[in-house]
Formats: sequence, C-alpha cells, structure tokens
Amino acid sequence: MSARILVVDDVPANVKLLEARLSAEYFDVMTASNGTEALALARRAECDIVLLDVMMPDMDGFEVCRRLKTDPATHHIPVVMVTALDSPSDRNRGLEAGADDFLTKPVSDVVLIARVRSLTRLKMMTDELRMRAITSLEIGMQAPERSAVADTGKGGRILLVDDRESSYQRLATILAAEHTVDVEPNPTEALFHAAEGNYDLLIVSLDLNNFDGLRLCSQARSLERTRHVPILAIADPENSTRLLRGLEIGVNDYLLRPIDKTELLARARTQIRRRRYTDHLRDNVQNSIEMAITDALTGLHNRRYMESHLATLAEQASTRGKPLALMILDIDYFKSINDTYGHDAGDDVLREFAVRVRKSIRGIDLACRYGGEEFVIVMPETDLHVAGMVAERLRRSIAGEPFAVHKGTKRIEVTISIGLTTLEQKGEAVADVLKRADTALYRAKHDGRNRVVSQAA
Repeated sequence: MSARILVVDDVPANVKLLEARLSAEYFDVMTASNGTEALALARRAECDIVLLDVMMPDMDGFEVCRRLKTDPATHHIPVVMVTALDSPSDRNRGLEAGADDFLTKPVSDVVLIARVRSLTRLKMMTDELRMRAITSLEIGMQAPERSAVADTGKGGRILLVDDRESSYQRLATILAAEHTVDVEPNPTEALFHAAEGNYDLLIVSLDLNNFDGLRLCSQARSLERTRHVPILAIADPENSTRLLRGLEIGVNDYLLRPIDKTELLARARTQIRRRRYTDHLRDNVQNSIEMAITDALTGLHNRRYMESHLATLAEQASTRGKPLALMILDIDYFKSINDTYGHDAGDDVLREFAVRVRKSIRGIDLACRYGGEEFVIVMPETDLHVAGMVAERLRRSIAGEPFAVHKGTKRIEVTISIGLTTLEQKGEAVADVLKRADTALYRAKHDGRNRVVSQAA
C-alpha cells in the first residue's frame, strides 16, 4: 500500500528517523521544516497523511493542524501528531485541533506503521469517493467540504458494546453529554443491534467476557449495513497489541483504559465528523448517478437510460420467450401550447403528464422522456392486446381532465397520440422496434391525433 507521507519537524534528526522508518515500509516520504511549508504542500494535494511535530518555531503543530482541518481543501487529510509532549492536556489539545491521533515519542515502529497504514486505507477510500463526486459540482450539487469543516461532530448516534456494568455506565454518561447512546451488554446481539440502528459510531470493548471483541469488529466490517460505520475500540493496557491487530481489520481508532473523559469525547467527535462527510460524498455520487439517468423536469428516466435499459429488457424477453410491448407517446399540438401560454405552461403540462403516466402503468414498466414532448413506455411480459388497453386508459386519463398551468390560474385541454408495438421476434433489434412504434405514432397523428394505433411485429 503506497502513500505519500508528509513529515513536518524542524529537527533534521527527527525527520531523518521518521523518513527511514516509513521508507522501509515503501511509503513515499516528503518533508517540511515548518508549518507554513507544510500547509502549502498539503494545499497542493501533495500528501496523503501528515505526521506533525508540535514544537516548531514559526507556527506550532496545534495551529498547523487547526488550519488544515478548517480549510475545505485539506480538512480530509489525516493528521497524526508525533511529539515528545505526553500530558493529557497536550493530547486533548491536539485532538480538539482535529488531529486523527496523538503519538508520544519515542514511538514504537509497530504502532507508527499500523496507524499510518490504517489511515492510508481510510484516505484512499475517501479520495475515491471525492473523485467520483467531483462531477456533482459540475451539475450544481453542493460540495460537502464546507459543511464538513463546520460540523462539530456532536449529536451522533452511538452504540456502545461493553459487558462490564461499571465501565459502560461511566462511558455512556460521558458520551450522553453530546450524543445519543445505546448500550448493548450482550455481544452476541450487538451486530444485529448495530445493523438496525443506523449508528454514526460503534464503540467496542475488546475485553468482553467469553467473546472476542475483534471478531465483532471484523463482522461489522463484513456486513453491508455496518461496513462504513466507524469503530472505536477500547482495551486494557495489557491488550494493546490486539488493538494493532484491530487497526489491520478495520478499527478506525482506539483508547486504552483508564479513559480520559475529554479524549473520549474528542475521538468520538472526530469519527462522527468523518462518517458524516463520507456519507455526504456517497450521497453526492448516488445523486449524480440518478441525475445522469433522470430527466430533471419530469422525473422520468431520460433517453440515455432508456436506450441502455431497453436493450437489456429486449434480451431478457427474447431469452425467456416473453412478449415486450413498447409505446411512443406524443403530446398533440405541444408547440401551440408553448406559443399560446408560454414555455412555463408547457413545463407545467410536461410535469403533470409525467404524474399521470406513472399512475397509469405498473411498477415494472419503464417510462422515459424520449425528447421534447415525446415519451416512451416499455412494458415487460405484455402482449399487444393488454398494452393496447393500457395505452387507451392512458389516453383517456390525459384527455379526460384539463391540465392546470400558471399555478392553477388557467386550465387547458391536452390530448396525446400513441404508437404501439411489441417485440415478439427473437433477437429483433431494438432500433427496429422503436422504428415500428414511431411509424404507428405517425399514423395516429396523420389520422387525426388523440388516438392509439397499434402495429404488430
């Protein structure tokens, strides 16, 4: 796993030591001797993780971390503070500044590399989501960076898995000051609870009685509904080596007992902020996919989606020996609606038309805006007779009630013409089916409009 690590320290000997350790594990290492240089490198997206010293002359590590985490361009870069400072107040100050971890020198090679690898996996996953979501900006969707920077990390839903009453009561009390907390003392029920609860964070004790806490963490990572929920592991100091194993299998962060109240809250906020940010990225990706295949005005699928999906439906129909009906619908005299009442009225008609189409077809049918005032409906496992009845019902639905336009101040009569055909010849080209339906539509319009014309294969 290759990643670019930025080591920030004003002491050359410290830089060389960290550079040697990381290079031996095949990481690419960059260096900066002060905070200003580090911020510039991070803003140019030249690093994946920042290993940051605290005591530096021009700008201390706390301020560098704060600036990284409050800048929308760099807030997603993991920051690990590596320093000789070892007091709880220093640690908490670093975590409050947004650091993903705070390691005290001298740092064990095993601990350092395990943490870097864990954060590298996280960064690569986030980068993939960010890359996929870039196009969402081009189609007008809101980027999540600024909201992520402003997010306090409070108000999350946390599931605490711990079977020691004295432990979970104290932890739950601390966490309840900022979050909603559910406690699950039965580890065998925890995974089901986690899958059903829509949690922002799982906190798992690795010192459960008669149950392997790491196995629970691994199961949470393998289950679709909990795969992306961050996990904060808690262990006694003698079990610290198991925490390193936990980082390898997907644990996001950890704490050793006795637990400091401020540190627990800070680490929980960090994980919840990250969860919300990645969820927002995933939503952007999903929404951009939907927008790419959906007609913005009517909410129906667009022509691009129809052409792709129709080919699949036709292949399935041929393979299974089932009929497939297809109709092309055209709103009669639509140009005159735009010319007489304005394009806003035309848009009102198109939107209401889509609503009536949805009410007239089945859930398995595919309705698309083919272009302008033309629409296509594909009906799997439907013969010409049944499709004809559906088309006639839809025609009556359109003609039977005037369309409200201009916010309901006017109502206008609208009719449609429909060309209908079916795919019944095995292996027939989709283009031929569309052409036949279009020919039937032409006949409908030529014969006086407001009618359904069928053309058999």
